[in-house]
Amino acid sequence: MTRVILASGSPRRRELLGEIGIDPIVRPADVDETPRPDESPETLVARLARSKATAVDADATDLVIAADTVVAVGGDILGKPDDEAHAAAMLRRLSDTTHRVITGVHLRRDNNERSAVEATSITFRPLSDAEIGDYVATGEPMDKAGSFAIQGLAADFVTAIDGSHSNVVGLPLDVVIELAADLGVTFS
Repeated sequence: MTRVILASGSPRRRELLGEIGIDPIVRPADVDETPRPDESPETLVARLARSKATAVDADATDLVIAADTVVAVGGDILGKPDDEAHAAAMLRRLSDTTHRVITGVHLRRDNNERSAVEATSITFRPLSDAEIGDYVATGEPMDKAGSFAIQGLAADFVTAIDGSHSNVVGLPLDVVIELAADLGVTFS
């Protein structure tokens, strides 16, 4: 049986893996997530996912799963908020827009690696300042890319989704399953 190492402390990613029968060993990777000048969202998440996958200790036969997620709107990359004011500013930016949630996924096993980038478009309805303030006060947006959790209270903000729902939560499961199979690991 192949051990699965999740190079992330995200409870959402662990829960998503649980949905497909995986109980990973959690080993959060400590990497600098600062975007490089002129780095596209796709390049950023791919680079960070690879850095996280290679930063954790694992046996050669272990399957390491790493991911990084950002929200992109109007050419800007929105990561996790620094504080409540930053979270509110991000949500005002996302109000009444279609934006992309982009996740880089990187798997490694036996000195072999596979990676992919998944993007999902999300449309938010117009949000009032009061709604934004109430949502930020819940604390839910504080550790989320783009300051929202589609699986939580922010589900009410969404009017359309085009692509993988699990990607918006933080880990596109179909991509993980495909990349793992390429590395000789299947989940049942």
